[in-house]
Amino acid sequence: MTDEPEVLITVADGLGLITLNRPRAINALNHPMAQAITEALRAWAGDDAVRAVVVTGAGERGLCAGGDIVAIHADAKTGTAGPDSPTGVFWRDEYVLNALIGRYPKPYVVIMDGIVMGGGVGLSGHGSHRIVTERSRIGMPEVGIGFVPDVGGTYLLSRAPGEIGTHVALTTARMNAGDAIAAGFADHHVPSAALPDLLDALRTETVDAAIAKFAQAAPASDLAAQRGWIDACYRADTVEEIVAALRADESPEAAKAAEDLLAKSPVALKVTLRALRAARALPGLEATLNQEYRVSIASLGSHDLVEGIRAQVVDKDRNPRWQPATLAEVTDAQVAAYFADLGANELGLSTPEAQA
Repeated sequence: MTDEPEVLITVADGLGLITLNRPRAINALNHPMAQAITEALRAWAGDDAVRAVVVTGAGERGLCAGGDIVAIHADAKTGTAGPDSPTGVFWRDEYVLNALIGRYPKPYVVIMDGIVMGGGVGLSGHGSHRIVTERSRIGMPEVGIGFVPDVGGTYLLSRAPGEIGTHVALTTARMNAGDAIAAGFADHHVPSAALPDLLDALRTETVDAAIAKFAQAAPASDLAAQRGWIDACYRADTVEEIVAALRADESPEAAKAAEDLLAKSPVALKVTLRALRAARALPGLEATLNQEYRVSIASLGSHDLVEGIRAQVVDKDRNPRWQPATLAEVTDAQVAAYFADLGANELGLSTPEAQA
């Protein structure tokens, strides 16, 4: 039914149920959806009838393919979009939602079955009980469209073991269930066939007891097994040094990583690396989201975001013409501009330390 809500929100058996309901778009998140989820979570936080929240995606393809980047493209190509533009306002509300999930006072169970990208990670990665399946494919693909990981992605990536997060961010590598658990993006592995029974059990048992009934040992993580070359190559503080280290390494995986990385937006790569390194030193999710908002707003006025979405989604020629075209042409001043204070337009989330 085309007139169904884009988010289904119900309460039953002590559960607040949120179902992303745009299956044809792999449940891509838009502004009204983010607002509806935020409203529900705020209402349920103090509602004794809701003891836990459960988030799922409609259809068979995935929880959420990310934000609605076609709408973002329409905004960005004007060249004047900023904090007060439709996308700027959407991102503000979305990041507030990400922070709300991160400090939610009740169990927040999210089923990360199938594709979970970008904005989908924002809805899932900060939850208290994050469940993956053998079908899970999780990633932050932003640099491939001239953007930078957001929705708290740099918080998660910067805290992954060793340099796994740097590798995932700069190459847009996809994580399977084992990788996601090893990287700190998920907690439990449940076979997809058992998900209906898990959802039934959540209605009558505690969240931990229900998950324990169906959770299985996580599959082996290829990323964790490759920590040797990943940590050695990505520990550098410049993208150029990372590329040189990858090319010098003898493993075919490192050579492929260099090739994948160099296909991405040069400026987005450099901004992402700086954002990741800075995020490691920030005190928590809220502070990281504040930084991401500055970077995202700057990206919204950039050439590469418009060009990246055009090449990957609009025209689908897969041949973006980045500006600057090479890493060497990206200046320190260009990178620094992405982190400029927004003044009255700052996201302004308070950190837990400031709230204490």
